[in-house]
Amino acid sequence: MLKVNKRAELPKDREAIIRVGAILCSIVCAGIVLAVMGFNPIQVFREIILGAFGTQMRIQQTVVKAIPLVVTSLGILVAFKMKFWNIGGEGQIMMGAFGAALVALNLPSTLPMPVMLLCMAIVAIVFGGIWAFIPAYFKAKFNTNETIFTLMMNYIAIKWVTYLQFGPWKDPASQGFPRIATFSDNAVMPKLFGIHIGWIIALALVAIIYVFINHTKKGYEITVVGESLETARYAGMNINSIIITAMLISGGLCGLTGMIQASAIEKTLTANISNNYGFTAIITTWLSRLSAPIILVVCIVFAGLLQGGAYLQIAMQVPASVADMIQGIILFFVLGSEFFLQYKVSFAKSEKTTIKEVA
Repeated sequence: MLKVNKRAELPKDREAIIRVGAILCSIVCAGIVLAVMGFNPIQVFREIILGAFGTQMRIQQTVVKAIPLVVTSLGILVAFKMKFWNIGGEGQIMMGAFGAALVALNLPSTLPMPVMLLCMAIVAIVFGGIWAFIPAYFKAKFNTNETIFTLMMNYIAIKWVTYLQFGPWKDPASQGFPRIATFSDNAVMPKLFGIHIGWIIALALVAIIYVFINHTKKGYEITVVGESLETARYAGMNINSIIITAMLISGGLCGLTGMIQASAIEKTLTANISNNYGFTAIITTWLSRLSAPIILVVCIVFAGLLQGGAYLQIAMQVPASVADMIQGIILFFVLGSEFFLQYKVSFAKSEKTTIKEVA
């Protein structure tokens, strides 16, 4: 009979062994599946690594994919630290992109680029924050289920942008295609070292969020609320205010991701601009154990996996479903290892009792 008990805090070396073991098991399992399907596992994994980091251009593409993951994951981290399960990153990214597009398409193209980009970023943060404020308010006032609330708001945001793309904002010059007008040059992020400056924003935010969570009063309050509501109440903290503040920050960072994607990647607003980054960031945030510096590492590795999987389809003519399956197997084992980090599984001995009849 299996018995599951909560672990005490593991030593760092034991924790590292479990994590490395999970990665090795995932590679072996994925290799077996690939061999059964007729592919050479060693060649497949080699092409994934080369596809992600083999040339300067591929490294740049990996970094480009990592940028929105890092920024969104930092936003999700703030909410998760408080145990507010923000599943609405997709919608918050979408509303941030909508806010950025609202500025880019209406302010004059003669405006200096720094002013335009700053205005776009501010409005994107505000719109993303407002979209997160709504479920936060209902959670604080009526104790609603934030998981379902934030998830459902994703679809409202996506359909809103779809409506704009096919309706009021449809570009007359698009020859009938449902497309919103392209941003002017002053609304497009410049590049540094061949990559848009979003990577600088991402690195700066990693440092800012780390300091905020670990070295500020508000960050401490968010952590305490996440660990124990009763302790927070006993300490006299305003829990409702903390919930709303944390979600404004969380949604604002996700909204900033929308601005970066709209300005630097799409150069317009589209209904698929979030590209599932809001959902993927949930995985990367969880894998990082809610640590801002580790988020940076995890997101780069995950972006490499995405970029390598895309390259694999071209290099070896591997179907997209196979690349997705490899990613799924690796994630399954890595996420599964979190269970063994927190719980101990052992075999419980069944005690046999003998009943003696007393004559």
